[in-house]
Amino acid sequence: MKHLWLLFCLGFILNFNILAINNIPVIYQIDIHKEISPTTRLYLSNGIQEAQSIHAKAIIINMNTYGGTVEDADSMRSAILYSPIPVYTYINNNAASAGALIAIASQKIFMVKGANIGAATVVEQTGNAAPDKYQSYMRGMMRTTAESHGKDTIISSHDTIFKWKRDPHIAEAMVDQSIYIPHINDSGKVITFSTEEAIKHGYCDGIVNNVDELIKDQLHYKEYQLVTYKPSVWEDIKGFLMNPVFQGILIMIIVAGIYFELQSPGIGFPAIAACVAAVLYFTPLCIDGVAEYWEIIIFIIGLILIALEIFVIPGFGIAGISGIILTISGLVLALLNNTNFNFESVAMPDLSRSILTVMCGIFVGFALMIYMSSRIGEPGLFRKIALHTNIESSIITHEEKNSLTGKTGIAVTILKPSGKVMIADEIFDAIAEVSYIDEGTPVKVTRQEAAQIYVDIC
Repeated sequence: MKHLWLLFCLGFILNFNILAINNIPVIYQIDIHKEISPTTRLYLSNGIQEAQSIHAKAIIINMNTYGGTVEDADSMRSAILYSPIPVYTYINNNAASAGALIAIASQKIFMVKGANIGAATVVEQTGNAAPDKYQSYMRGMMRTTAESHGKDTIISSHDTIFKWKRDPHIAEAMVDQSIYIPHINDSGKVITFSTEEAIKHGYCDGIVNNVDELIKDQLHYKEYQLVTYKPSVWEDIKGFLMNPVFQGILIMIIVAGIYFELQSPGIGFPAIAACVAAVLYFTPLCIDGVAEYWEIIIFIIGLILIALEIFVIPGFGIAGISGIILTISGLVLALLNNTNFNFESVAMPDLSRSILTVMCGIFVGFALMIYMSSRIGEPGLFRKIALHTNIESSIITHEEKNSLTGKTGIAVTILKPSGKVMIADEIFDAIAEVSYIDEGTPVKVTRQEAAQIYVDIC
């Protein structure tokens, strides 16, 4: 009996300690120390979900960023505004551009001495300011984000004053240098606040030296358990695949693969490369919920129509053109964060960015193909992918003895425009003078240039 009583006491003590540990509030930290991109958006989204699962009392964003893409910043600020757990931002150096938008969305902002917040003008890849329609969209986001925190009620001896907690005009002036605010922005430059200036104008709620000081002195948790978000390798890979630059490269590969299959029919490396690039393009978008299944189906139907044009339907007409339109549409639509067929939530800058990403990938892909085609065989890297032996002289000698010009034969494959023909019981690679020659059509050699013969329909 004595041993049972001792075991009961030990069990009670252990259970009491466990309960005590479980009652310690959990504070969740998400580090954003790189540019705002699909990767950091995944960090924040997954971090908020994990914080909810462990019943965290607060989320702290430990921020040091010079900005990034507007689309990802918009998604991140929405996640913060609608988070069921209060989100606080600790700026340990910089919250510039897109970082400023994310910080303003949080419930409170804390900064280390010497930090900065602001300079949210939208810029292009060249570093120049983007057109006004993009600035207007960013101004609107900054303004509405500041307004979302509401107003303070200040009661004086005779008046009741309602003052914005975060002045939306200041938020707009962080984007637009033309906005005039007396004694704040009268220099014709966009606003960037230091720590002291941010406190003075309501864009910082306190100066802290580290996260521990923030939690104890500002959030008033004397005892707490700090859990830091640890991103997985898959999230980094997924974020990389969703980067607009890499998406453009994938589009280039897709376009190049389709182009080379059009030039030389037959399932080979170009088709495989295009398929792999398409999988890498759509998979992360689909998993992330950005790409709808019907958008992927549009893309696949486009590829099928192009394939029918290559292998089945003579010439290049409605099927090929429709296939190209559907393929490009699928690539563009997959980048838009719409819900089924509802595009009301899609902003014009997002649509412009999607079209720009796809079209840049297409045009750069064609330019790169033309450039590489002209460089093959030259000294350097491109020489390694070309034959070094000078076979032209031997071919010319052979052609002089056995000229094929004027001889007739038959197309043994479809020429669209390249393919194979049989002349004098020998198979030759040939290019059609017309755009399309069907298999089995009688042909005549019109000319020879180096190792290539050109044929026309007899």
